[in-house]
Amino acid sequence: MRDLKAGMYIKSTEALIGSFFEHTTILLLQHNEKGSLGFVTNKPFGRSLHELNEFSHSNPFLLMDGGPVDREHLFVLHKRPDLIEGGELMTNGLYLGGNMEQVIKAINTQATNEQEIQIYIGYCGWDEEELEAEFEEGSWVLRNGQS
Repeated sequence: MRDLKAGMYIKSTEALIGSFFEHTTILLLQHNEKGSLGFVTNKPFGRSLHELNEFSHSNPFLLMDGGPVDREHLFVLHKRPDLIEGGELMTNGLYLGGNMEQVIKAINTQATNEQEIQIYIGYCGWDEEELEAEFEEGSWVLRNGQS
């Protein structure tokens, strides 16, 4: 079996046409004996951050459709620990989470951009060995580079 690890991109195959994962690329942020976690990187949500009631004071900022799990919450992935405290280093200089007030401030002051911060609604998650099984059945392939 392939050696999956955080920082890799996986791409859905024709086996997933008709599902949420049709034509998706996912960045894996975590892959270990407990399971896997990632975000769809090529599927805009269709609304902007400022269109959500709680964030109406925000400048317009693209929301991404991160996955089918926990779609009631926003997840922030960023490269700016100097601006956003409290994030957890995941892989390749990417931090998950952090102080949302600092995220909004960075967006509103244009101290950062969509290349350095992505905001996702939902995420992708797999239990122990579930992703490996999906690879074996042909649902996913490894992808080089970004979405």
